[in-house]
Amino acid sequence: MAQQRLELLNSQDHGALRLGSLDEAPPHFVQIVIDEFAAAAALCPILITKAAETGQFYAGAILGLKPDEPTLVTRDQLTGLFEPLDWMRRGFHVSGEQIAIDRDDPRFADTAGEPMFEGDTPSPALQAMARSLGRLKLGLDATQAFIDAMERHRLLEPIEVALDFDDGERLNLAGLYSISLDAIGELPDADALALLRAGHLQAAYTMVQSLRQIGRLARLRNARLTAG
Repeated sequence: MAQQRLELLNSQDHGALRLGSLDEAPPHFVQIVIDEFAAAAALCPILITKAAETGQFYAGAILGLKPDEPTLVTRDQLTGLFEPLDWMRRGFHVSGEQIAIDRDDPRFADTAGEPMFEGDTPSPALQAMARSLGRLKLGLDATQAFIDAMERHRLLEPIEVALDFDDGERLNLAGLYSISLDAIGELPDADALALLRAGHLQAAYTMVQSLRQIGRLARLRNARLTAG
């Protein structure tokens, strides 16, 4: 992975930069935050996995079943319904209370993009990005609290996803976790009430309900294989 060259964003050094659009498709597994669960569940399964670099759990939405194939949930389907904050902010980072950018990200090489500054003032496009970054930062904290609660109450469980396709291929999706409804049912009333009041039970049920989207994605992939 290329080394990022992060710079604190300011009008003096970056006044001429323009914000290019995201033309490429999103990744097949994209990190999401808890307030995106409901929108994501309408299109794709939500699961938890571990970051390879840190071993820390994080939540993500499955948009495709193989990394080297086009996603099964398309960019057009995401537009206006579920546009993952972590994907949309590409090139932007939060550094303390400030915004930093990866100066080498191709997004900032788009000379036809929207200006990021109007003089010394952040442009509407940059203001919208700042709001998205704020939502993402708060969302990451809230999602970590949710995952910590699931771990603390031993509600996380590994899930095996094995899919067979008409061309004879069998896909096994490994390293994924969901929420155990059986374990939720065994919680003491006080613990269940605390999770309910924190909004964690609703998020857990949304995750479990989203698993039905795995079958839909498999059917979409089968149809694509047949058409291809």
